[in-house]
Amino acid sequence: MIEKSQSLPQVAVVGLGKIGLTLAAVFANNGYKVFGADKNKQVVDRVNQGKSHITNEPGLNQFVQDAHQNNTLIATDSNVEAVSKANIVVVIVPVLVNEDNEIDYQYIDAAVQDIGAGLQEGTLVIFETTLPPGDTQNRFGKKIEEVSGLTMGEQFYLAYSPERVYSNRIIKDLQHYPKVVGGINKKSVGLASDFYKQALNCKLIQVSSLETAEFSKVAECVYRDVNIALANELAKFAEEKNIRMSEVITASNSQPFSHLHSPGIGVGGHCIPIYPYFFVNKGLDQGLTPLSREINDSMASYAISKIEKRIGSLENKKVLILGLSYREDVKEPTKSTTLLLLEQLRHKQANIFVNDPHFTEGEIINHGGLPLSLDDKLIEEVDVLILQAFHEEYKEINFKDFTKCKLILDGRNKLNEEEISRLGIIYESIGN
Repeated sequence: MIEKSQSLPQVAVVGLGKIGLTLAAVFANNGYKVFGADKNKQVVDRVNQGKSHITNEPGLNQFVQDAHQNNTLIATDSNVEAVSKANIVVVIVPVLVNEDNEIDYQYIDAAVQDIGAGLQEGTLVIFETTLPPGDTQNRFGKKIEEVSGLTMGEQFYLAYSPERVYSNRIIKDLQHYPKVVGGINKKSVGLASDFYKQALNCKLIQVSSLETAEFSKVAECVYRDVNIALANELAKFAEEKNIRMSEVITASNSQPFSHLHSPGIGVGGHCIPIYPYFFVNKGLDQGLTPLSREINDSMASYAISKIEKRIGSLENKKVLILGLSYREDVKEPTKSTTLLLLEQLRHKQANIFVNDPHFTEGEIINHGGLPLSLDDKLIEEVDVLILQAFHEEYKEINFKDFTKCKLILDGRNKLNEEEISRLGIIYESIGN
């Protein structure tokens, strides 16, 4: 059992993933008693030992350790217990999409059921999970009312403030990005705003409704997805015209109203490949939003076609993908382009290997790849190398070791083309 503090204001953070644990630790170091809830008992045990289960988040380990020593952060695997002790509840449980790109609410629905069961009258509930517009009130607020018997806006308060952070710099982003806050009524907005002012010491943008706050977060992701799709479309056209897209971007973006993104082999992660479907599945099923998803998800297939045009069939060829993660220097395979590449290459009957220093061999196997160390002699037999995530460790690769490599596809336009070409290896990239 966790005991309720009699001196500090109490916060329950439901969901102790990368963002949830960081929020909990920051709150716990800024004057709050925090009860962190997560269904993963290993996560709970580590937090209660003063340790973070999240790596590559600068400052997080120290924050968790300090909060543990000060007895301001306690974890439990019971959402109901954590919520019952709190005056403020922050919800950061994922909403995903399934293989058919339909919204998957299973985890957050279960958490909201628990929140309703543990909720005390007068509590402020804030959702930070990215949601389709309308869900905070119409799906979750109503469910909390049903389970708790309390009325939102009167007996409990309801707000929405989307997380807007980036992996590997979450603490920094919490300090520097304005916190968008919307509420069911003025009282809810006021309570949430007062909380974030003290808990995060950040700037605030108060918006007129829950739906506006929800919409703003999804719109951020759609903006990026559309602009990346535009960059990819222009990159393919530039290739047809024998023009280097990297030069185009430098020249075009010297004009202050041009913000061309960089093209690449695809888009991954929890945000950009997922959240546009929150609009698509709610009616925005025509136009740039769904088209951009199609363009960006097609880049893996386009990359494979570029390889085949240069060296022919990939049947029985040894192909090594660098990076299981969706992007550089994180351990996160969600919607990684590597998963699309694996699917394409299996169809081509290639022999596929994956290297990623952030994952164990078992984890790579579980995601459908055959692990290959860069210290293994087998790299001498690799026919094709594909850079998918440009981890720090890959900056020092000696391509001389790939003695039989015919082609390197630089999916992130990061490698040294001249160096690779001097070795007699064909260099390919996206847009160059």
